[in-house]
Amino acid sequence: MQSRTAKFQIGDIVKHRFFEFRGVIFDVDPVFANTEEWWESIPADVRPRKDQPFYHLLAENDQTEYIAYVSEQNLLTDTSEEPVRHPQVDEIFDAFDGSRYAVRVNNTH
Repeated sequence: MQSRTAKFQIGDIVKHRFFEFRGVIFDVDPVFANTEEWWESIPADVRPRKDQPFYHLLAENDQTEYIAYVSEQNLLTDTSEEPVRHPQVDEIFDAFDGSRYAVRVNNTH
């Protein structure tokens, strides 16, 4: 499987193309790196290709916050300029400029 350059970066705010959730990217896999069981649990008619970047999101919808794993083909840039309310945002990120978060610099030795 050949990987390609990721369209989004860590700290970018994105939203799902079809489902009502958004989040901040905290990790990127160059190609699918989850379980086969997870992939097969997605209905075949909407199952994403494996040969693309997949993103780990601190995600939120109207009801809750959670971790999501989403293919690049199903993400769009979120233009709301609203911060993400996920409780782990402050553990990973610093300042929010309205479109993306700056990654927190680890000061350990």
